[in-house]
Amino acid sequence: MTNLTKTISGIVTILAVTFACSAISSQSDEKIVMENKPKHHTISGFQNHPFVETAASKGVLFYLRRFWGSIFTPNIPDGHVLPETESVELLNAIKGDSITWLGHASFLIKISGITILTDPFLTEFASPVSWAGPRRFVDPGIPLDKLPSVDIVVVSHNHYDHLDDETVSNLTNKERIHVVVPLGLKPFFVERGYSNISELDWGQSVIVDGMELRALPAVHDSARSIDDRGQTLWASWAIESSGKRILFIGDTGYSDTVFNRIGEQYGLFDYAIIPIGAYEPRKLMWMSHVTPEEAVAIGNDVHAKTLIASHWGTVSSLSDEPPWEPPKRFRKAGSGGGFAGEKLWVMKIGETRPLSQMVSFQ
Repeated sequence: MTNLTKTISGIVTILAVTFACSAISSQSDEKIVMENKPKHHTISGFQNHPFVETAASKGVLFYLRRFWGSIFTPNIPDGHVLPETESVELLNAIKGDSITWLGHASFLIKISGITILTDPFLTEFASPVSWAGPRRFVDPGIPLDKLPSVDIVVVSHNHYDHLDDETVSNLTNKERIHVVVPLGLKPFFVERGYSNISELDWGQSVIVDGMELRALPAVHDSARSIDDRGQTLWASWAIESSGKRILFIGDTGYSDTVFNRIGEQYGLFDYAIIPIGAYEPRKLMWMSHVTPEEAVAIGNDVHAKTLIASHWGTVSSLSDEPPWEPPKRFRKAGSGGGFAGEKLWVMKIGETRPLSQMVSFQ
């Protein structure tokens, strides 16, 4: 076997592990719901409820397309990414409540003087290794060493494109950062030097510096290797402070039952951060990633005032749709679904926008 063949074989293996941990996983027949436990709990971990099955193996061709996409990244259209200097200046210029898109599902949310970092992934590869796998084709809007001081880290689930070892390990002021995660993820942060950690089940909440963060359902899965599927929980997050309510969804498939229930119990939301990318091929992705049209449907289900697009335009080789298709479909669906104009945000990477006071949800 030549060195090139060995390299390609190794990278394909890494991609297979990565995607077994991130996009779609097989539901084990051995998982049985435990008595007197919530229905999303199983003997070995967690499952979607109301139940949404997960897909079978994606096959060699899927992984080969991912490998190809990790090497040949797409051309970036003008205006998709702000220059780093401009991003930092804009962040510092907006003194009130604001939101900054760092790329993919990583946002800085500033409310009442508190800075939240969602789904920290600011390095090159979303992978078990630092040299191969699904790859960023744009730098973070603001690099790790120029981030403002972070007060709270919120994580939706443990896939590599949402929870990055290097990013988490290199955040400063670990002793004062409050980490808020779904069940099972506390050890990951303890091992990396964090001590102030709230680990929550769906429906549970914690108050940090006057801000309430509540774990809510999502339709997804979890894994960081081939033998830990479903062992940690995944979640959406309701964030409420100073008369504002934000829903952060890191990754999800669509379920009208799940999101109508969130809307009935916890809506209205002033802002909903919703994934719009990584949805093709549908026969593999429908259980764990929404289309742009389904993202708009979620916005209506949860009674959101403004939708903010995430989970697109950052990482190559996650799925098969053209890289610049998601925002076009999102804008079209939003216009038809009541979210035209200022109610539908497709941000530039590195862009900061103010969070204005919306209609009261009281």
